[in-house]
Amino acid sequence: MKISVVTCTWNSEPYLAECIQSVLAQSYCDIEYILVDGGSTDGTLQRIEAICRPIKIIRDVRGGISCAMNAGILAASGDVIAHLHSDDYYLGPSVLSQVAAAMEDETFGWCFGRVKRIIDGNLVSEKYSAPCYSPRRLLQGNFIPHPATFVRRSLINQVGRFNESLKYAMDYDLWLRLSKISPAKELHVPLTAFREHDGSVSTSNRQAAMQEDYQIRISHCANKPLASLEHRLRYWVRRRRLARFLAAQVSTG
Repeated sequence: MKISVVTCTWNSEPYLAECIQSVLAQSYCDIEYILVDGGSTDGTLQRIEAICRPIKIIRDVRGGISCAMNAGILAASGDVIAHLHSDDYYLGPSVLSQVAAAMEDETFGWCFGRVKRIIDGNLVSEKYSAPCYSPRRLLQGNFIPHPATFVRRSLINQVGRFNESLKYAMDYDLWLRLSKISPAKELHVPLTAFREHDGSVSTSNRQAAMQEDYQIRISHCANKPLASLEHRLRYWVRRRRLARFLAAQVSTG
């Protein structure tokens, strides 16, 4: 099967080389690499243009990350699509071979592994043990890491692409839609390094991201009053915990 890897960029030059190299170093041979740029001015495009293997470049895609990811999906011709963000990278040359082996079972429309985090230049394991996947557990909270997720293009065509009105939880919304029509293959190994820094959208405004997650869960519980109540209570608890955590950071900072 062909695997399409989409990397979205916007002034991403400081970390982009590591990302690109991790794709080019894959031992799996049938890869389509698509780079979607939002109008970079820092040398990002020059680095992309220097890639010595055939790639697809989509330039000047405006409107935010969801628009860019959707542009990559529309350009993809692979059987399976992945999004590897410009400041992340694959953990070793066999990642896509592992994914291809897992996706040989056509029972599964998508699969995901785990990530390691890059914090202050250090590669560290995840801080918690993710629960075993089920649609019900996923609805309780998003534990699926986007850079380590791989989806059949035919399945995306069924459920639709990323919701471009969402700013933080567009991936979570897509996972919930996928979970309603196809089982996911869970790979219990880290596949991708995820860079955590102040510029990451998911970490720069945690309260807003939590609010959007909550709104998505409620929208997927339409006509289920008990489930909606459970999520309201869960959100209230999480919001109070986050408020205490942020207040503690301010007091010690």
